[in-house]
Amino acid sequence: MASPETFAPNPAAARRTRLAAAGILFAGALWGLYWIPIRRLEALALGGVWGSLIVALVTCCLLAPWALAGRARLRRCHPLGILAVLLGGAAFMCYSVGLVQGQVAVVILLFYLTPVWSSLIERLWWRWPLTGRRLAVIALGLGGLTLVLGAAGSPLPRTLGDWLGLVSGVLWAIASSGMRARSTLGPGEGSFVFALGAVLGALALTPLLGPWPGLPPMPALGQAVAWIAVSATLWWAISLAIVVWAASVLAPARLGILMMSEVLVGVLSAALFAGEPLSALQLGGALLVIAAAVLEVAPLPGRRLSDTAR
Repeated sequence: MASPETFAPNPAAARRTRLAAAGILFAGALWGLYWIPIRRLEALALGGVWGSLIVALVTCCLLAPWALAGRARLRRCHPLGILAVLLGGAAFMCYSVGLVQGQVAVVILLFYLTPVWSSLIERLWWRWPLTGRRLAVIALGLGGLTLVLGAAGSPLPRTLGDWLGLVSGVLWAIASSGMRARSTLGPGEGSFVFALGAVLGALALTPLLGPWPGLPPMPALGQAVAWIAVSATLWWAISLAIVVWAASVLAPARLGILMMSEVLVGVLSAALFAGEPLSALQLGGALLVIAAAVLEVAPLPGRRLSDTAR
């Protein structure tokens, strides 16, 4: 099967691709700040998986009317497309919990090895050719992974947060490939299925992260409700509608690369406001991961960026 890079989009498709790319840049930057509400919930006694689970449940309630309105598309969608969207939600739940359990910048960087996994999936699953450029992307990404995790002496994930960040990136690469190939869901019902996948992912993680802690006392309960409402509306309902739609438009590798706006926002915000700067070795690894992303979208001689991005 030919790679999508070999086809030039028509003008309407090009406009759709540009709109999807702009939306992903915005959503990625917004998710770079997601550690703030999720850690606030942890501080209010809703840590582990529980704060994220409640946010996902509220999101399902918010999006239920759109799911009902789009039930015809839900029925028509290929089962593998629905499964891919559910898997994407589970990936984001792993990422969300990882932000609580691990170092923000490290979890973000592990998630954004997605272009590496996407390139491998495109080769092994879709049988697209693995070019020299893609091999270089894989080498840079894995080299960055080694430095980011090797700062403490081992190139393997050590904490639960590390593992969740790594697993979330792999799951998201698989999910985004499946969404692009099989999903015909609109943003409303697609986001509902995505949030439902997050709920299922959270339930799968609960045995690892302790029992239900109970509701926080007042006035902490009021603050928790406010953070849950903001997280469910802004991060999950709105930004996920953008992500689910864009994942059906953009190639998986490009999707992961454009969402790396989250890396810059997340790493800088965590260093400034959470007191979690990267070490020199981790910073070197971060630069390799970013270099892999830049190499993925850099235009070939005589070709435009838009031609190489798809």
